[in-house]
Amino acid sequence: MAMAALRREGRRFLLSSNPSPVVARSAIFSEESSAPLGARGVSTQVVRNRMKSVRNIQKITKAMKMVAASKLRAVQVRTENSRGLWQPFTALLGDAPSVDVKKNVIITISSDKGLCGGINSTSVKISKSLFKVTSGPEKETKYVVLGEKGKVQLMRDSKNHIDMTISELQKNPLNFTQVSVLADDILKNVEYDALRIVYNKFQSVVQFLPTINTILSPEIVERESEAGGKLGDLDSYEIEGGETKAEILQNLAEFQFSCVC
Repeated sequence: MAMAALRREGRRFLLSSNPSPVVARSAIFSEESSAPLGARGVSTQVVRNRMKSVRNIQKITKAMKMVAASKLRAVQVRTENSRGLWQPFTALLGDAPSVDVKKNVIITISSDKGLCGGINSTSVKISKSLFKVTSGPEKETKYVVLGEKGKVQLMRDSKNHIDMTISELQKNPLNFTQVSVLADDILKNVEYDALRIVYNKFQSVVQFLPTINTILSPEIVERESEAGGKLGDLDSYEIEGGETKAEILQNLAEFQFSCVC
């Protein structure tokens, strides 16, 4: 009796330790059905949903490209049309970056937002190089920074040399009236012999040319004109009206700065 009971217990142990192939196979399929996305067990419905989602994103991106291209074209037309204002003044008053003066103001123009390549960093690098060139023992050089990105970069190592900062200029489309008020505000708060405007001149959608425009104060323009320097041709023009030469130069300098800025 004892031997028979032992045999029955042995057969029961073997059956419990070796499950049937049917049970083992069903367990494998249950594991595959619960596999994560990306495994072999992904259903075709999941793939279809993913493809549909990608197509919807492509449609949204295409619409955003069309809107951006339309805005860029409008800004490009305004930029090209505005060049007819300041180019005659450059021909009249000249652009003399090599004129040696004691008080220099570097106006760095940047944007308030990023994601525009190296435009802002290029303006800051040129401004720093220009600061080194125009600085000296008997000279004073200050910064006026337009745009939040230029302000953040120059505040790191040139905080003591920043005279004025203006940001949030691009919330609304700029026009000449707004720029004139901005230029007048700058001229009232800084003392200068020469304004060095650093900006990126638009060439094409993928190309911007780093540019420096120099605007001299009326006193320096008159001094250079009398000395027969690069601005010596100014006296060849006929001046009408009751204004003096100094007043006319002051008005021209302010208007030129508004146009270039």
